Amino acid sequence: MNKTGKIGIFDSGIGGVTVLSEIVKILPKEDYFYYSDSKNNPYGDRTKEEIKQLCDDITQYLLKQDCKIIVIACNTASAKAVQYLRKKYPQMSFIAIEPAYKMVHDYAYDGATLVMATKGTINSEKFNILLKRFDNHRTFLLPCIGLADRIEQGNKEEIRKYLKETIGNYQGKVENVVLGCTHYPLIKKEIREILGEVQFFNGAPNLAIHLKNILEEKNLLQEGESKIEFEDSQGLKEKKERFFEILKSEIGGDYIEK
Repeated sequence: MNKTGKIGIFDSGIGGVTVLSEIVKILPKEDYFYYSDSKNNPYGDRTKEEIKQLCDDITQYLLKQDCKIIVIACNTASAKAVQYLRKKYPQMSFIAIEPAYKMVHDYAYDGATLVMATKGTINSEKFNILLKRFDNHRTFLLPCIGLADRIEQGNKEEIRKYLKETIGNYQGKVENVVLGCTHYPLIKKEIREILGEVQFFNGAPNLAIHLKNILEEKNLLQEGESKIEFEDSQGLKEKKERFFEILKSEIGGDYIEK
């Protein structure tokens, strides 16, 4: 594997930018290729077989882009397709995001916890194994149908209306919120407006550390000027603009090339 190859990262939309921003913070000298599959968004409403096929197609495309490792920055895709991909492409390392429920167990076990995720993630075998193993018995599961799509569209008024209707009942009842979809960290402010000063948990920072460790083990770390490429399956210019706008607000953009 070529150490100067790119780190491939994909999501059903631009939500995975919350994962990429954490990765770039600790791996600022790598080249990245981000693939946003807005054409097939949202993944949470699709069958397992559909998701596997979509992820397979994207993997083949990322391999053609000279990617040395692939990050699945979509909780639903990780839950439904990562085992299939690892079996089909044994030469490629896949780093998969997952809901940070174990972090609640480790750091805030006694706190009432709201897990916000897509229906596909909450119903997945992978998440339910995690829940059974680390259940604090004060956990509420909330399938946020349509929320990722609203965040993708960026309509703040619609997002606030949706949150008021779906999480308003949990005001004063929860202390922890697991952000089980990579889109959700983009609306932490709006969630706090309704729930108050809750503690958020998401898997992106730990994924970034794990990714760095794997690259070190495989001697694939790159030392150079970073370049970040973005592609959307619909070729939407507004997606690309919003992606880089969010990324720059998180990490700055001096080394980012569109």
